[in-house]
Amino acid sequence: MKAAVGDELTVKGRHQGDEDRHGEILEVHGEEGSPPYLVQWRDGHESVFFPSADTIVEHHQARQRHSARK
Repeated sequence: MKAAVGDELTVKGRHQGDEDRHGEILEVHGEEGSPPYLVQWRDGHESVFFPSADTIVEHHQARQRHSARK
């Protein structure tokens, strides 16, 4: 998986009734967009995250360009 700061992650629930988890990547700790990632989850919690096969990344090009200007 490759991702960048500002991309959003969705981790699918594994069991019936489990809710999906959503978060935004704050930092990329691996080389060339590889994990681990520092993620801020929608509940405000931050954690270092190693994605699994049930993780989907949504790339946000506009956010990446905006972040690079700062």
